[in-house]
Amino acid sequence: MTRVLLIRHGQSEANLRAVFAGHTDAPLSELGFLQAEKTAEYITGKYYPDKVYASDLKRAFETGKAVADRLNMETVPCSELREIYAGAWENRPFQELIEGDKAYDTWRFDIGNAVCTDGESVVELQNRIVRTINCLAEENAGKTVVIATHATPIRVFQCYCQGTPLEEMKDVPWVSNASVTEAVFDNGIWSLVEVGHDAHLGEMRSVLPKNV
Repeated sequence: MTRVLLIRHGQSEANLRAVFAGHTDAPLSELGFLQAEKTAEYITGKYYPDKVYASDLKRAFETGKAVADRLNMETVPCSELREIYAGAWENRPFQELIEGDKAYDTWRFDIGNAVCTDGESVVELQNRIVRTINCLAEENAGKTVVIATHATPIRVFQCYCQGTPLEEMKDVPWVSNASVTEAVFDNGIWSLVEVGHDAHLGEMRSVLPKNV
């Protein structure tokens, strides 16, 4: 059995500015660094990770590095773990997208069928994320792996694990910053142990705004 611990990155500067980050390389905010440290403390106190992977975007890489540093390990960057490529939506305020791009309505109300204008579709993202996490699980069979990534990748992977079609993804909530989602891979089958654990963050908990 392989155990995968998916961490959503801590609060980023893009989160603070309420913009659609996508592949925009926003760093963690001051709170985000504190959240990352708190999550690293939680993970290393409860699990025995063998390897730490992270999206190569700063906000996720810095979050994964907080765990790896406590374990005296390297953080392995992986561009395939990036957030969805948002195309024309990159680095634009959510409110501006609501007012100026009808395609964003699909993202907000029927996300599983959404396609970022001039960017990636949610279907393409799910294919990329599932393929990548499956490969990492197979490469680390029988081990515990930490993967620091982003909100939409975790959401599409959750759908995949629990057999939720993307048409119903709109009913699957976003996980909070620096939360931990635990999944296990056994005999070729994924199952979720816990989704979006964030009790360890206490008053430091932060979430996406409702207009995302």
